[in-house]
Amino acid sequence: MADWTANSNDALHLSLVRANKDKEALSDGESFENFHPSFTYPVCNNFPPSFADTAELWGIQIYGEDENIYGYSDLVIDLRIASGSLAQFLDVRYSAKVPSSSTLDDVRGTLEKFIPHGYHQTESDFLARVEEDAVSFRPPGEKISSYTRVAPNSATKGKGAVVTLPEDDPDAIVYEVYHATWKSPGFREYHRRMQLFILLYIEAGSYINEEEDSWEFVILYEKRKRRTTPVTETYHFVGYSSLYPFYCFPDKVRFRLSQFVIVPPYQHQGHGSALYRAIYEYVLTKPNISELTVEDPAEAFEDLRDRNDLRMLLSHTAFMSEGFSADAVSHGGGRVKRTTRTSAQGKGRGKGKVVGGKLGPPSDRAWLERWRKDLKIAARQFHRLVEMLIQLHLNPADTRAIKAYRLQVKERLFRFNYEVLAQLEEKERLEKLEETFHSVYEDYRRILEMMR
Repeated sequence: MADWTANSNDALHLSLVRANKDKEALSDGESFENFHPSFTYPVCNNFPPSFADTAELWGIQIYGEDENIYGYSDLVIDLRIASGSLAQFLDVRYSAKVPSSSTLDDVRGTLEKFIPHGYHQTESDFLARVEEDAVSFRPPGEKISSYTRVAPNSATKGKGAVVTLPEDDPDAIVYEVYHATWKSPGFREYHRRMQLFILLYIEAGSYINEEEDSWEFVILYEKRKRRTTPVTETYHFVGYSSLYPFYCFPDKVRFRLSQFVIVPPYQHQGHGSALYRAIYEYVLTKPNISELTVEDPAEAFEDLRDRNDLRMLLSHTAFMSEGFSADAVSHGGGRVKRTTRTSAQGKGRGKGKVVGGKLGPPSDRAWLERWRKDLKIAARQFHRLVEMLIQLHLNPADTRAIKAYRLQVKERLFRFNYEVLAQLEEKERLEKLEETFHSVYEDYRRILEMMR
């Protein structure tokens, strides 16, 4: 039986296919074809109208929880996707299949339930579509941000270096970020092709409901120059995020980041951070958005969020000056009070580390809340960031500051976990808080180490 069983993650081969002229602009190390999904089991809870005439898909998984396909030898599921327009070609190949059709998994029929109708079934038609779309495709929506990277085939400025180059520099690759809604011309159809990446790369990812009109999207593209005269620029999909606005009393909305994905050929190159920063900067420009929140983040995304939020705060001159400088004018007006901490050895002699400012510890709560609202960061995330910054600046010999910091963190933990902790006896509750504090402290240390 094992000879007829294939792992669906291994059998599914994905490619972001470029036109021939676009391939000529790539360096030897760049590869956008023949990669695999992380998951093929996700539950799909909602499907857009284009899937209405398929079988009922509530709770259906792609290739089952065990991610196995039975009935084929040397199975290859070849799903090729145009790198810009995301037009699709699906081909299923195998060397042999079991004679009995009753136990044979329907590979093509299963995957067809998760991609839009009208995909290409002949390679020649698909490749012709790739060539045509490469020149004609333009991202739907409105451009909100851009950044550049040094081209990997640059001979002078470092391969793929994270440096700033003018967009017209011949060695620059430009990345552009677009904001779109269902009302953006052509976006609804584009999203139906794009959303498959959510199932394949987010654990337990699911399709969103197109009938909910309020969804907004932020999409990242690579804009690449061909080696032609005149220069032709083409767009290639990198990743995207879906966001949903929730009412926030009295007259604003809270923006919740729901899904976030960067396709594998672009991962581990800083593009996830760039997309997250673009979303955050977009939120800052919108007076009607009160804050940016994240829905049930995976650990890897939470780390990405923490790193970028910390870098933002560390580079924010006014916030850091008020938070730690003894001579700063506070965000709410008035002079920041100077506080002197001394080590146990230098107690009373003025030899300890001098710290001061609104971050304390303990932190000035009113000052924190004013800054939190201005920076549009969700409360739990903001207070975690504040705790990390204080920990970064703590003098290990300053017992009074360390005690104040421990109490500040424990108070937040108690409030956040009140319903559970309130049911415990006092002794057990204190032990659990102490245990949780040390766990949080070590996790902050891990995150801060990544910032070095």
